[in-house]
Amino acid sequence: MGLIQNLLNLVIPPITVVFIFLILPFLSFFKFIHFILRHLFPEKMRGKVVLITGGASGIGEHLAYEYAKKGAYLVLVDKREERLGKVAEKAGQLGSPDVLVVAADVSLVDQCKRFIDEAVNHFGRLDHLVCNAGIGSSCTFQDMPDVTKFLPVMNVNFWGSIYPTYFAIPHLKKYKGKIIVNASVAGWMITPRANVYGASKAALINFYDNLRIEVAPEISIVVVSPGFIDSELTRGKHLTKKGEVEVDEKLIKAAGGVGIPIESTGDCAKAIVTGVCRGDKYITVPWLYSMFYLLRIFCPELVEWISGSLYRTMTRD
Repeated sequence: MGLIQNLLNLVIPPITVVFIFLILPFLSFFKFIHFILRHLFPEKMRGKVVLITGGASGIGEHLAYEYAKKGAYLVLVDKREERLGKVAEKAGQLGSPDVLVVAADVSLVDQCKRFIDEAVNHFGRLDHLVCNAGIGSSCTFQDMPDVTKFLPVMNVNFWGSIYPTYFAIPHLKKYKGKIIVNASVAGWMITPRANVYGASKAALINFYDNLRIEVAPEISIVVVSPGFIDSELTRGKHLTKKGEVEVDEKLIKAAGGVGIPIESTGDCAKAIVTGVCRGDKYITVPWLYSMFYLLRIFCPELVEWISGSLYRTMTRD
């Protein structure tokens, strides 16, 4: 058995490389044609129903505005009901015919079932489920006084997407709907001090990559990986080692100190909705972060060195 395994280790890699180079030109041609067609005939959102979790601020808020401009009906979900009302009012002014506001906590399974049911009962259908709600965390693993205080990161970021997905699937199947999940570049990059946050996003990516196969072709899945976007997270709002969500001024100063470019929330949301309607399976915003994914695969040592340098810079007094 060991001899066979060693033989396969020698034979399979070169065969794979040759196969890739032979099929790549044909695959690139068909992908180019498909790309053009998707640009020419994007999905029309007028009259369709879009549910967005974490819709009271940040990317979720601006996703609501972009969908509203396209004439979609909206269901906005967040714990902050007062802020939801303001977003709903503006979304109506931008073109949404009707906006349903639902105060709910995505980390609680019963509340997720409730807002899916309310959306379908109110509008009679569901076309896009946007799993956007999330919280950040910033703390080295060794500095955690109580590791259980970081359970909310996984409960919100991971289960807060899985729960509504579970209840929405039967409704999305009826109209060949889409699930859009807001992961993060941190899901596949090295992110010191954000290890629990990155792990929650990596879990999302893996889960929805597998789910895509299970629900196709009735439901399409779009995995979004934002980089540094002007939102509450980049303004220092994280779950601290005390287990409380606070604004950490040191994080803001540290991010500015390493000169990380930050994209506006509006531009990010516009790129996401454009890509979703175009039929993209993966969306990275800003697009330049896609290059880091290639580096992660082909030059992991370089990525580790860069991440280590950034970490040392951000933790320097």
